[in-house]
Formats: sequence, structure tokens, C-alpha cells
Amino acid sequence: MRHFEEQLNELRKRLLEMSGLVEAAIYRSVQCLVEGDEKQAHIVFQNEARINQMQIEIDDLATAILALEQPVATDLRFITAATRINSELERMGDLAVNTAERALSLLRKSAPKPLIDVAHLAHLVESMVRKALDAFVRKDAELARTVLTSDDAVDELRDAIYTELIETMQNDASLVESSVEYLFIARNLERIADHATNIAEDVLFLVEGVDVRHHAEVRRAG
Repeated sequence: MRHFEEQLNELRKRLLEMSGLVEAAIYRSVQCLVEGDEKQAHIVFQNEARINQMQIEIDDLATAILALEQPVATDLRFITAATRINSELERMGDLAVNTAERALSLLRKSAPKPLIDVAHLAHLVESMVRKALDAFVRKDAELARTVLTSDDAVDELRDAIYTELIETMQNDASLVESSVEYLFIARNLERIADHATNIAEDVLFLVEGVDVRHHAEVRRAG
């Protein structure tokens, strides 16, 4: 039993380490755009391999625990949630890399910034990610539900940014290329928010044993 508990603790430790790397990657990719700091983007690129390697290590550890220990009840839910969260984090890391690449492209074009603040969208998304990961660490179902309710605000702001950028492209053909880059960055941030929502749903599964992924009425009830 002690060995089993040590394995679960190791799984939790590695997942938290990966969470920290991904959260930092998201932040740095946005800082590259907002602050014009190219170094932040290059740090994101350097850490990509470590994030990918950690995903493999976490999956291997979770698989080994399932095969050798045959956990049940809460322990089984934890391992299942951990594997789901692991996958969500790796995808967030990929989106952070793509955001950093597009941010670098915009910096080198000296492109004008849209009137609607993309940094505000990034702030909302980063808050969702942080709350989702905190909810996992603390096994806090109520905090996880606040992440679910935040998703609508992100979608609304993304739609407003889309509308503005499309109008910009229609009014000035010279801004089409840079506007498209901003569109992709807004889309990346919105997708990161979706992954944070998925993690929050995994927390609810872990803590309460309920699967709310395809039951919007259950999510709203929270």
C-alpha cells in the first residue's frame, strides 16, 4: 500500500510540474506579444520538448499504476482524471508555442494592435487556467465550476475581436496579413480556455464522480 501511495504522489508531482511549465508557456507567449519581448517566445520554444517528454512520462506512469495496482474508487478516478488533464496540458503547450510563433511574426511586421485588447482576453484565459489547476490541486469542485462559467466571457470577447479584425481587413487591405495573425492568436487563446474548461470538468469528475462533459444543464446548475 505504501508503494502505491508513493506512486500516486509521484504522479501528482509530475502533473503539477507539467502544469507549471504550461502555465508559464502561456504567459510568456502573451508577454512576447504585449511587451514586444522576443526572448519570451524563445523560452517557450526551448521548453516545448520538456513538456512533450513529460506528457509521455506521465502517461507511462499512469499506465503502470493501472496495470500493476488495479486501483478502484477514488484512486481510479484520480488516475483517470490525471491522464485526461495530462492530455489537455500538452495541447495547451502546443497552442502556446503557436501563439509565440505568431507573436514573433507580428513583432517583425511592426503590425498595429487591434483596438480591442487581446491582452485582456489573455488575462481572462490565464485566470481560467490558473483556477482550473488550483481546483485540481485543492480538489475544489466549486472553484472548478467558476471556470465553467468563465468560458462564456472568453467566447464573447473572442467574437468581439473577430468582428473588429474582419472590419479592419475590409477597410484596409494592407492590414490583412497582420489581422489574420491576431485572429489566430485570439483563436489559440479561446482554445486554451476550452482546455481549461475540460480540466475543470475533470476536477468535478475526480471530486464528485460526475461526468459533465456533455451535460450543459448540469454545468449551469453549478
